[in-house]
Amino acid sequence: MKTTVFPLIILSLLSGCTLTDGEKYSKETQAAIQQSETNINQKLSIITLAVSNQSDYIESLEHEVTSLKSDVDKLREEVALVNAKDSDQSQNTENSPQPPESQNLSSLNTSAISDELVVLGAVESVTIDSIEVTFDARIDTGSKMSSLNAVDMQRFEREGKTWVRFHLGDKDVEDADKNWIEAPVIRYVNIRQVSTDDKLEKRPVIELWVKVGNIHEKSQFTLADRTHMSHSILLGREFIKDIAIVDVSKSFLQSTSDKKNQS
Repeated sequence: MKTTVFPLIILSLLSGCTLTDGEKYSKETQAAIQQSETNINQKLSIITLAVSNQSDYIESLEHEVTSLKSDVDKLREEVALVNAKDSDQSQNTENSPQPPESQNLSSLNTSAISDELVVLGAVESVTIDSIEVTFDARIDTGSKMSSLNAVDMQRFEREGKTWVRFHLGDKDVEDADKNWIEAPVIRYVNIRQVSTDDKLEKRPVIELWVKVGNIHEKSQFTLADRTHMSHSILLGREFIKDIAIVDVSKSFLQSTSDKKNQS
C-alpha cells in the first residue's frame, strides 16, 4: 500500500510543477506580445505623426511655390512693361506715324504761331560744328531721337571712356570721305527697326553741336548705318521739342539746300 501511494504523490508534484511552469510561460508570452504590440503602436503613432507633419510641410511648400510663382509672373509682367516703355522711348523708326504736330501746316496761318517757335520744313540743311560741313537732313517728328549715318564706325578708349570714330557718309556732299567725327559715347539705346520685329539693335549715342538756320543746339544722336536712307542725318522730336514745329508740305524754310550750295 505504501509502495503504491508514494509514486502517486511524486506524479502529483511533478504535474503541479508542470502546470505552474506552463502558466508562467503563458503569462510571459502574453506580456511579451502585449509589450511588442505596445511598441508597434507607439512606432505607428510616431510614423503617423511624422507623415502628418511631412504632409503639412509639403503643403506649406506647395503654397510657397505657388506664391513664388505668382511673384515671378508679376515681375515678368513688370519687366515686360518696362522693356516696352524703354523700347517705345528709344524707337527710331522712320516709318512711325507722325503726331499731330507734324501734320500739314499749309492750311494754317503760320504768322499766328507763337514767335518763340520756329517753323521747319520736312528737309533742312544742318551744319555739324565739329567738322564744319553742311548736310541736307530730314526732320522727322515720328522719331524720338536724332540719328547719323555712321559708316566704318570704330570704338576706342580715351582717358578711361569709350569713344567712337566714324565717317559721316553722304553721297551728295563733296569730299565726304573727309567727314570723320570723334566723340565720347554717353550711353547706349536699344532700337527696334520694325514694330513686328522682336530683335533689338544696340546703338551708341553721342552729343554734337548742330545748326539749323538760327537754331544752334547740342543734340544727342544714335549712330547707325543709314546709307540706304534718303538722308544721312535725321532730326527727331528731342531736337525740335519746345523750339520748332514742322510743316511737312515744305522744305528749307530756315535754310538753303546743301545741294544748291554746292552747285
